[in-house]
Amino acid sequence: MNKKWIQSLSLALAFLCIMVTGNVFADVAEGDTLVSLGANLTDTEKNQMIQYFNPPKNAEYIEVTNEEEYRYLGNFVPAGKIGSKAISSAMVTYTKKGSGINITLDEHIKYITPATYRNALVTAGVTDADVSVGAPINVSGTAALTGIMKAYEVSTGEKIPEDVKKLANEEMVIASEITEDVGEEKTNDLINTIKLEVADKMPESPEEVRVIINNISNQYNINLSDQQIERLVQLFSKMQNTNIDWEKIEKGAKKYSDKAKEYLSSEEGQEMLEKSKGLFARFIDWIMSLFQK
Repeated sequence: MNKKWIQSLSLALAFLCIMVTGNVFADVAEGDTLVSLGANLTDTEKNQMIQYFNPPKNAEYIEVTNEEEYRYLGNFVPAGKIGSKAISSAMVTYTKKGSGINITLDEHIKYITPATYRNALVTAGVTDADVSVGAPINVSGTAALTGIMKAYEVSTGEKIPEDVKKLANEEMVIASEITEDVGEEKTNDLINTIKLEVADKMPESPEEVRVIINNISNQYNINLSDQQIERLVQLFSKMQNTNIDWEKIEKGAKKYSDKAKEYLSSEEGQEMLEKSKGLFARFIDWIMSLFQK
């Protein structure tokens, strides 16, 4: 079965800044834990997953339904991957600031990869958490991905805007398809570097986005199909029309991609960072405060 790699990096890219007065801070603390269980697990399977996660006594529990999977992912993930039952489950434990996101998957998750979950979290605004994902049988892992998003909303009381969810999931699917053709490492480099270039150049039209994508795919010797290029153009063009904090995206790309680190440490990368400083000061940066006190 093909592993689908989801550079949902752009998930975060899509986060819609809410134009209100003051900053919004997520009400979560280091050590808080939330367990998301697939609603179609049997009682025996639920106990099996709880035993696998071994959550603390004060953990909070939620359920994810198959209906919710389709609501979060249905526009972008093939129905065959979502299926008719919510099985995969996840445990999210918030960690101290600066610890990053650590993902652990068991052997039953066959479609969503660790990088997929990590980048989906980064894009949704989660910066520091330990996440464990598992299932009692072989499944795609879409219920767990849905559960992670739902866990954020339940824990903080802050609803992730629908636009963010849709863009996040759209990137997930596009990156998965590219990974199937060129592999996880090249897809990671491709998506991260596109994000850095978009943050640097701030293209004003789909054609300018297309130039960036073509240049970077050539740089990494990645042969994208016309359809893949068009879908990337549409995705990043949508992101361009959303008020987001591109400086945060640059930080995420730097942290989770070796090639991005090399880029940012180069003379060109440093110049790009300098130019981008303060570019989005007029927007409310509550993405950066998610999962922080």
